Amino acid sequence: MATTSMLRLLGPRPGGGVGPSALSSLAGSVALLLSRPRRPPSQHAARTTTHILLHRRPRDEQRHRSSRPLSTSSSTDVDFDSIKRRNIGISAHIDSGKTTLTERILYYTGKIKSIHDVRGKDGVGAKMDSMDLEREKGITIKSAATFCRWKDAFINIIDTPGHVDFTIEVERALRVLDGGILVLCGVSGVQSQSLTVDRQMKRYNVPRLAFVNKLDRQGSNPWKVINDLRNQLKLNASAVQVPIGLEDNHVGVIDIVEMKSYAFEGEKGVNLVEGDVPPHLMDVVLEKRAELLERLADVDEEIGELFLMEEEPTPGQFKEAIRRRTVSCQFVPVFMGSAYKNKGVQKLLDGVVDYLPEPREKKNYALNRAKDEEPVEVSCDKNDPLLALAFKLEETQFGQLTYMRIYQGMLKKGNPIVNVNSGKKIKLARIVRMHSDEMQEIDEAHAGDVVAMFGVDCRSMDTFSDGNMDLAMSTMFVPEPVMSLAIKPADTSKMQNNFAKALTKFTKEDPTLRVRVDSETKETVLSGMGELHLEVYIERMKREYGVEVISGQPNVNYKETIATKTPFDWLHKKQTGGAGQYAKVVGYIEPMTEEEVKAHGKPNEFKNRCIGTNIPPEYYPSCEKGMNDAMLEGALVGCEVEGVRVVLQDGASHAVDSSDMAFRICMANAIRDTMKRANPSVLEPIMTVEIEIPSEFQGAVTASLSRRMGMIQSSDMNDDGSGLKVECQVPLANMFGYSTELRSLTQGKGEFTMEYFQHSAVPRNVQEELMNEYKKEREAREAA
Repeated sequence: MATTSMLRLLGPRPGGGVGPSALSSLAGSVALLLSRPRRPPSQHAARTTTHILLHRRPRDEQRHRSSRPLSTSSSTDVDFDSIKRRNIGISAHIDSGKTTLTERILYYTGKIKSIHDVRGKDGVGAKMDSMDLEREKGITIKSAATFCRWKDAFINIIDTPGHVDFTIEVERALRVLDGGILVLCGVSGVQSQSLTVDRQMKRYNVPRLAFVNKLDRQGSNPWKVINDLRNQLKLNASAVQVPIGLEDNHVGVIDIVEMKSYAFEGEKGVNLVEGDVPPHLMDVVLEKRAELLERLADVDEEIGELFLMEEEPTPGQFKEAIRRRTVSCQFVPVFMGSAYKNKGVQKLLDGVVDYLPEPREKKNYALNRAKDEEPVEVSCDKNDPLLALAFKLEETQFGQLTYMRIYQGMLKKGNPIVNVNSGKKIKLARIVRMHSDEMQEIDEAHAGDVVAMFGVDCRSMDTFSDGNMDLAMSTMFVPEPVMSLAIKPADTSKMQNNFAKALTKFTKEDPTLRVRVDSETKETVLSGMGELHLEVYIERMKREYGVEVISGQPNVNYKETIATKTPFDWLHKKQTGGAGQYAKVVGYIEPMTEEEVKAHGKPNEFKNRCIGTNIPPEYYPSCEKGMNDAMLEGALVGCEVEGVRVVLQDGASHAVDSSDMAFRICMANAIRDTMKRANPSVLEPIMTVEIEIPSEFQGAVTASLSRRMGMIQSSDMNDDGSGLKVECQVPLANMFGYSTELRSLTQGKGEFTMEYFQHSAVPRNVQEELMNEYKKEREAREAA
């Protein structure tokens, strides 16, 4: 993980609330940018260029990329109605081999002519990692889309990041895809981000295949990985292949459905040598075939009947049953291989075609806005009215590039479409198919396609139609940011405009990246999913916009809550000549449980239980706004308040002096004062940390976690005893600088990943320290 040593520190800042009047020069710049119309892409470029590179590269790299001939057709040369189609995402824990696997898929399907290393040591890098930062760090930062053809199927692929800081890229990809490949390390098995990806797939009912990768590595054990799938992810998973050899002896796989062996020979494994099952592996193959039959019989009626009658299914019956239950998310077939050593990829592609659904087979629902958002099943028929979802935005040198999934109907170049969310009518100027950072222009796209468009000004998760219906696709889950930085450009006079442009672009692309201006300090605060997430965007500002950024120490997003039910009776009365202000509110505040917060869907709840007209009904919304104002800044350390229910029972008004503003101020002051008496407490984010280390460093690493107030949840040794995986829960505030310490303790051999778990109350001594810091900061601001 990169460190922040290159950044000049401003010192720690406790979190602060944002008032409605928060304004600064940055906010003005951002507003100006948002209102400024974009210049449409050149029409000449649209006519003459089919493949366009979206990111600048070094000249030698451009020569390599452009050495192969490119199509000059303005539309695709394939009749997409006549072949099978698959829309899939490749997801996994970081460093499990997703991008390496995608590189091989593109090579074997003929989309690229040579294979390159993920870290870009040869100056080129993997096709799907188009950013220089991705090649340097050896990780995927932005999801990338491509398309290829395998046998009689057309496949759209999205390669997603594995690092938890960029989990929103996985979230939006799985939201629009019909199937997925869950890649697992053959040594480590199910890891922390594997659990997150599995939750995301289950959230959107995405059928998936599992691919056990890295079987060429020391200590690989595919059967342990399958047990992890069953025990940790609770999946009905079973192998459809058996590896021929492991570690250095891994040469191929055995298909236990067809009962055939496949070796991958020749340069880069392009030659599939089919043969019989080796005699020394026959017992294992028969055992795993019986296991597969038993797992399928539990969920499939046809196989269940054959199982009870002790009849052996034919390969065709096996495949049909696997497909039925995979599409219905009741079964996960497990494939095996080593992408880096070019083993097993072609058979995995066969599995994608055989077992993952066609777009029309995956049920999708739109919400009927005219009937209280009643779910309506989408047809996936190109002859029905258009329904499409913008799921990803990207700012390019040609304007905004909008990635779109078409659920039904058809997009045609030159036709108008309507943004259902804003009501704006847009004429389609250009439709393209993406191949990483290159694009190919097409004239039309049909239901089930994933394409991109220029000239469509919208926000992420906007729905588009042809104006004939009032349906909207549901949005996606967006996690809350857990870390913040106070940032400013090094040279305000020269870099302010580019600084504002960069923030506008990045926050529009990434919903988990938030920018706010502190109402008191007027500082720009950048919030994100973790240390690496924020560092990547700071580095991108420097590279893409030439803005050197000065950053403060990451500020943890603390929150506040209350523990006891407390009544309030508050009078707001102000007379300064002429019409004054008068409002009175009576009620109580009480804590909410986690289940109540989830059921309500918002962090706080306002309930109106007034009887009569002591408070005129037109002032009830003002009371709720006052509650929202009070929740922005808690009484202890000035952080957001959550888990509070406010109940309004009674009050009083004045015929002349009462107003919306009077009741808003009255309610806000009443809640702020009452929270001080309701046993308030500060909550801090707790992270689930997964650490992988050689076993000889166990004592030192465990001791360092104890110093950081970590609670160890599990500790698992590898089968050969060489490595250890420790899972623990640690306060985020104690995790800064841990990457450096872990490298020091393990001679650079240890690695860890971190994921948000929940907010929990801080210890009393830490709360006192935070309160004292907040008090000193407020006094300093008031004195200034």
